[in-house]
Amino acid sequence: MARTLEQSFQVRFHYAVEFTSHLFDTSNAVFATTVGQQRSACKVLVVMDDGLVAHHPELPLAVTEYCQVHRLNLVAPVMILPGGEAVKQDPVNVTLVQDAINMYGIDRHSFVVVVGGGALIDLVGYAAATAHRGVRLIRVPTTVLSQNDSAVGVKNSVNAYGKKNWLGTFAPPFAVLNDLHLIETLENRDWLGGLSEAVKVALLKDEEFFAFLEAHADALRTRNLQSMEHAIYRCAQLHLDHIATSGDAFEQGSSRPLDFGHWAAHKLEALTGYTLRHGEAVAMGIALDSTYAHLQGWLPENDWQRILTLFERLGLAAFHPLMLQSLDDASDPHSLLHGLQEFREHLGGQLTIMLLDSIGRGREVHEMDLDLVARSVQILATRSPYSSSGPNPSAQSPEEPAWTTTAIPAP
Repeated sequence: MARTLEQSFQVRFHYAVEFTSHLFDTSNAVFATTVGQQRSACKVLVVMDDGLVAHHPELPLAVTEYCQVHRLNLVAPVMILPGGEAVKQDPVNVTLVQDAINMYGIDRHSFVVVVGGGALIDLVGYAAATAHRGVRLIRVPTTVLSQNDSAVGVKNSVNAYGKKNWLGTFAPPFAVLNDLHLIETLENRDWLGGLSEAVKVALLKDEEFFAFLEAHADALRTRNLQSMEHAIYRCAQLHLDHIATSGDAFEQGSSRPLDFGHWAAHKLEALTGYTLRHGEAVAMGIALDSTYAHLQGWLPENDWQRILTLFERLGLAAFHPLMLQSLDDASDPHSLLHGLQEFREHLGGQLTIMLLDSIGRGREVHEMDLDLVARSVQILATRSPYSSSGPNPSAQSPEEPAWTTTAIPAP
């Protein structure tokens, strides 16, 4: 006789995304308030990005002094780890964070605080989520891309088996604290690259925001802080709204709209040995999928041109020479087209790719015409000044155009 017990329950998550400046100035109460009232009883372990420390060498000491003034129980000197995608490549770095969590007795009522770019936040979040089945994580993102996209979500990960984010968890942070001051020292590649995620979410959800990015493209490219502040805030707001209202925050289904352009982006990052940064690769992935949607007859000519022109004005290239590699063989792991198979494997279930019907309105498809993808790559190649022997598109100067804007025949 068969017997069955079934259970169903819901867990409600809540976390704040704060926007401030000079977070660790002792006169700024945001961090202390986030930790809460029982400050001396809560242990705090801080992990910081070495690239950030190189530009802000005073920051580790500022954190120490802040904790002393606000009576926060900082259990150890600030732990400094490498930033950038390389940190997610070496499993030793996960062990280092977990060793510190163990050594200093960080429990579920204590805090791990990570201060840095999206890659380090991913890694420390993964370590924190797997210690004691999850300890409290406070994210302090310090790049445009992490402030407007990756750090405000619920995912943590490291790379494995030659694939991006192969190991990971869904674990919402305790809080996200965006410090506008810390993005001021970003190099141009990180300042501009993060804007690709703003373009992405605007294309999917908010034509008015896309128009803002168009109107302020020159200001954003020339590092106008006020324009960037609004771009980060609105992008983060749209991402949070999607997480809260999509009904699939932990991606149990086959649809991941916010991964628009990412199937190609993740593959490009791997093909370049992660010398191409995530935001740069996302811009190329969006340009590719937008071109594909136009060739399919879905995305109007004018909208397609607006997308490519915006990337050009923002100084983000739409093409990398490795996109042309093995375009006739999707089974070749070194082919961009192989990224579709890897994307399907990473997601599981039915292949689901987000494309565009217009700016502000997407459509999902469950198969891609590989010949048309290849043609889309070739179109972007002809529009780009970069050949297989030419310069790296990610290293272009602000004055150097990413392509010339020309029309292609409608299908």
